[in-house]
Amino acid sequence: MTTFEWLIALLLGAVLLSALARRLKVPYPTFLCLGGTLLAYVPSVPSWTLEPDLALALFVAPVLLDAAFDTSLRDLRNNWLPISTLVFAAVGSTTAAVAVVAHWLLPDMPWAAAIALGAIVAPPDAAAATAILRQVKLPYRIVKILEGESLLNDAGALLIYRFAVGAPAVQHLGWREFAPPIVLASAGSLLAGYLFARISLLLTRRITDAPSSIVVQFAGTFTVWIVAERLGLSGILTIVAYAITIARTEPRTPARLRVPSYAVWDTAVFVLNVLAFMLIGLQLRPIWQGLDDPVRLRYCLVAAAVLGITLLTRIAWVTLYGTTFRLLIAAGLFVPKRSTPVPTLKGGIVISWCGMRGIVTLAAAFALPPGFPYRDLILLTAFSVVLGSLVIQGLTLRPLIAVLRLKQDNPVIAEVARARVIAYQAALDEIDGDPSEAAELLRLEYRALLLHAEADPVGAIASGELPADPLRRRAIGAARRSIIALRQSETIGDDAFHQLEEEFDWRELSAQG
Repeated sequence: MTTFEWLIALLLGAVLLSALARRLKVPYPTFLCLGGTLLAYVPSVPSWTLEPDLALALFVAPVLLDAAFDTSLRDLRNNWLPISTLVFAAVGSTTAAVAVVAHWLLPDMPWAAAIALGAIVAPPDAAAATAILRQVKLPYRIVKILEGESLLNDAGALLIYRFAVGAPAVQHLGWREFAPPIVLASAGSLLAGYLFARISLLLTRRITDAPSSIVVQFAGTFTVWIVAERLGLSGILTIVAYAITIARTEPRTPARLRVPSYAVWDTAVFVLNVLAFMLIGLQLRPIWQGLDDPVRLRYCLVAAAVLGITLLTRIAWVTLYGTTFRLLIAAGLFVPKRSTPVPTLKGGIVISWCGMRGIVTLAAAFALPPGFPYRDLILLTAFSVVLGSLVIQGLTLRPLIAVLRLKQDNPVIAEVARARVIAYQAALDEIDGDPSEAAELLRLEYRALLLHAEADPVGAIASGELPADPLRRRAIGAARRSIIALRQSETIGDDAFHQLEEEFDWRELSAQG
């Protein structure tokens, strides 16, 4: 088979694995990882290579932007305490624990290489977390904590990773040497992401066709990452700030550009996950074949130990955080605000078990420069941690949630219901003074929709095929402006906003004829 034929076969195979994962209600990265593992043993598979410097930009930047785009600043702020402890303390303790264990098992392994390994396997994966969270019903705050953590923890881990990889002679890495650059890089990255977003919005405002808009979006994402890295900033933090800034102003984009853009981005994230797992699988075969039996056994023991430490450290930290928090409240030493979530035992169990690793870990391992100490071991260990976490946690998380029987809460439903009523009232107000027959018919239609929204707050309102006319587009525009105002005032969150945005996007597209 030619390279192109192999690529088509791999993509089709990934689609089948994804369909099987949905049928079994497990995260699709689990099956992609298993597929990548099996691919390493296929004798006739071609040998594909990728420049290490390209790995992070190609695989991480688009996936991270896609996750950051839907991030709610309100939810991040309301859950800042658990998210920040997971982002900094959990990732930091995992990095340190893995580094200590790796150096203990391999005394000749430089500390910088051990820390790089710890930073590579420390951050849970946004794509894996999103895949599983879409298939299970969890309390809203737990979902937001996990989403916020998976978005931000990559930044801290990859900052440590970058300084560890760049340590002089890979022999010495001191806190005094890399702490100040990390702080400066973090602050500079957030500022750069905001500035890049404002520039991007100015440059793309005049683009009116969907293909050009989508191409510019991807080109802009890669450009932001590359420029940030060239400036010595964090590509992760820059992309997060860039995406969140654009998301807060993006509703001005016409629906005819936004709807196809969302579909393309979903597809791109899936394809990148496929390529990442397949490429790492192809890298493992020559590594494995080049090792003799004693070294294989030694590497497998290290990989198993790192996997165990990775899982146990997260469990230990989440348990410590929850226990300390509840003890402080019981002793009257801490009175949480209304918006501060009080950790529960069941919630802590779920959060501690939602630590699946994925594409960021694979890309970071692959991005290690040739000749880096113990590069083959780190690649093998990284893939083992991803495979182990996706299989062990990904396949057992759903049954665990069923056993715990967590209390369900979904404030998004109530927010959507309230906002929908306000939006349709705004549409009515927009055409209230128009005496034409078309306006009267449209008012009757929107009054019926308003009554339906008030009578059935939970039910969705189908748009169907709508007549194309300027008056209807004007009413839809008023409804859209009302939900934008509701989000800006934080009356509704981003989840409710995006749900209603999609509803009005389809109405707008239908009304355009």
